[in-house]
Amino acid sequence: MQEKRRHQRISFDEALPMKLGHRGERAVGALENLSLGGLMFRTRLSLSVGETIGCEFRVFESPLIDLPAVVVSRVGEGLYGARFQVGPMSQHLIEDAINGAIRKGKASILSIHNLPGGKVLRVSGALTAINRNDFMHGVERVGVAEIDLSGVTLIDSEGVSMCALAVSRYGVRAERRSPCVEAVWRQ
Repeated sequence: MQEKRRHQRISFDEALPMKLGHRGERAVGALENLSLGGLMFRTRLSLSVGETIGCEFRVFESPLIDLPAVVVSRVGEGLYGARFQVGPMSQHLIEDAINGAIRKGKASILSIHNLPGGKVLRVSGALTAINRNDFMHGVERVGVAEIDLSGVTLIDSEGVSMCALAVSRYGVRAERRSPCVEAVWRQ
């Protein structure tokens, strides 16, 4: 789960609706995750690696984002990865949308960092049931020594349970906590 990509990928608590254009055909899709460099989406369109598509979506209440992207991978049936072809204004719009979703706890970034003292799993945005697989992978498989929860803006009961399990069973430290995490931690 150590990020080797140029831009961190955010996951949403639910797939976001999007519109796609390809060779004069319009279709709907579902935005699965997003980064400054690209996105992963589901659609019924049959696409090939290397093709350019038009993407139109909002990240919750953000302004409409409408830009071209090149399909770079087909992950499964109807699931594609694409790299944006953006200019400075489009990139700014995407960055604002991502930051807004993180602040509101509607999206998450989980990343692992090698620091003195061990690996740290840093969580920004929401820590909810949707993060379970990535969070537990970091704790069980990667062997993080600490979880940094200082960037968490929303935590649900599943997020609390994952943290408690990481601390009690795996001996992971969780000393850096945001105010919302601190409030539920004491209970």
